[in-house]
Amino acid sequence: MTDETPAIDPDVPPSGEGCAECLAADGWWLHLRRCAQCGHVGCCDSSPERHASRHAREEGHPIAQSFEPGEDWFWDYSANRAVRGPRLAGPDSRPVEQGSPAPRGLVPADWKSRLHPVNAE
Repeated sequence: MTDETPAIDPDVPPSGEGCAECLAADGWWLHLRRCAQCGHVGCCDSSPERHASRHAREEGHPIAQSFEPGEDWFWDYSANRAVRGPRLAGPDSRPVEQGSPAPRGLVPADWKSRLHPVNAE
């Protein structure tokens, strides 16, 4: 772990290519977030289950990085603000071909009406 930010461990790889809890429950997500401390990949706060922020609260791991292609921003759930962070161990996003929302075949036709509005994250 870095001495400057104990909530970030740049050497830990992501837990997978999708939200761990959604995959276990045949659920779906809009966007993905990766815990910067343990690598847990969870769904964003717009997604129905909000697993990334739940992980942050329950595990005390406040910082996540976007796990979307082309995005490298970090979010501190405890401070409710963007923060800077180092390059994390790869891969740095879900597979581009996975698309969003995902996973294909589990996303309901009315998925847009099931999203949560969020102001930040």
